[in-house]
Amino acid sequence: MRTILLVCTFGFLAATAVQKLRERSRTEPVAHIIAPAVEPAPDAGAPAGVALQAGRNGHFLVTVLLDGRTLPMMVDTGASACAFSEEDAARIGIRVGPTDFTRVWNTANGAVRVAPIRIAVMQIGSITVRDVEAVVIPRGRLSTSLLGMSFLRRLRDFSVAGATMTLRG
Repeated sequence: MRTILLVCTFGFLAATAVQKLRERSRTEPVAHIIAPAVEPAPDAGAPAGVALQAGRNGHFLVTVLLDGRTLPMMVDTGASACAFSEEDAARIGIRVGPTDFTRVWNTANGAVRVAPIRIAVMQIGSITVRDVEAVVIPRGRLSTSLLGMSFLRRLRDFSVAGATMTLRG
């Protein structure tokens, strides 16, 4: 339980830092997929790979396809689950009401109620992950939705070298 609390706290600290950085650089484009095609592989059965380029602030921001709709998200290895702001959730067609916020996450900014959800299909370039656990964070509490470990741990591998993060499906 203590580890979960620490992971959640780190995730929200990262989100707060991203919000401040975004406010300073509203014109900075979202990091983009620089190699969306399947990586060359020694055998045809090798998993698909995607390379992401860090933004000027060092964060990996990527546009994710969720159930057919696109959404910019920040890759956050410190977040145990993918986390969507209530505003972003509404943009991709997920509606939550006050009674849906049934779990409590402890963060650096205090305890926050979250609404657990599942995303049927999430896709980044050639990588597709189905049935992803996620949460919705109440309106005004999260500036950038987070691509957390509930997505990343379903990959074969991910790594960072310099300003490039490589995801392998």
